[in-house]
Amino acid sequence: MTDDTPDLRASDADRDRVAEVLRDALAEGRLDMAEFEERLDAAYAARTYGELAPLTRDLPAGAAAPKVPMTEEPAATGDWAGRITGGEGSSTWAVAVLSGFQRKGRWRVPKRFNCFAFWGGGEIDLREADFADREVVVNCVAIMGGMNVVVPPGVEVHVRGIGVMGGFDQGEEGVPGDPGAPRVIVTGFAFWGGVGVERKVTRAERQRLKEERRRERLERKEARKELDASVRDDVPDAHRWMPDGHRAMLDAHRDRRRGDRRERRPRGED
Repeated sequence: MTDDTPDLRASDADRDRVAEVLRDALAEGRLDMAEFEERLDAAYAARTYGELAPLTRDLPAGAAAPKVPMTEEPAATGDWAGRITGGEGSSTWAVAVLSGFQRKGRWRVPKRFNCFAFWGGGEIDLREADFADREVVVNCVAIMGGMNVVVPPGVEVHVRGIGVMGGFDQGEEGVPGDPGAPRVIVTGFAFWGGVGVERKVTRAERQRLKEERRRERLERKEARKELDASVRDDVPDAHRWMPDGHRAMLDAHRDRRRGDRRERRPRGED
């Protein structure tokens, strides 16, 4: 936390960072439970950096806490925080001449990834990748060939490639990214070829969604079974009461017909 901007409003992510420092201090024995609970309550009630800073000032981790970024770039949050790692890319280029290439799975995307395909094709799959920077460039040159860039949901995409008797897919451009998610810029040149960009969930996420839908179907099936059982329980009661209702209706009908016959009799026959 920084003392330079004490009046700046704190975010949920800032409060969470302070809470993590306090948890570490509790685990190391630097705070007892009463102090931890008191500071944790104060952290989540804090509205500004000035209120957060004193909570970790006397803790070793508090001095090393990250300063507040004063730029327009949002800090990485959630799952993205662990995927923007910095450093160098694990692969910086790929070439396919009368062949193909793939970059997929768990790999680190460099700040600039260059790829070339001549009478061939390639796939650059970023769904499970880490990122060396919050903004990365995928430069694709396709000559009588094609390439496909696959990004996960939440990633912001910008397409700036040039096509001559070819093209770059811009269908995913303009889709807002998640806060703190990386930005992928797809650029390059396509001649008699094409570069596609698509957004897909990972296989694990697809399996999770499939399992979630399966559970929902089972829950609906169980609910229908319970409803059918309750209806079956109600049927005997309805049948038991039906004869009494029929008798009452027949009695009313008989009384009405008797009254009609009396009215039709000539006077003096009673």
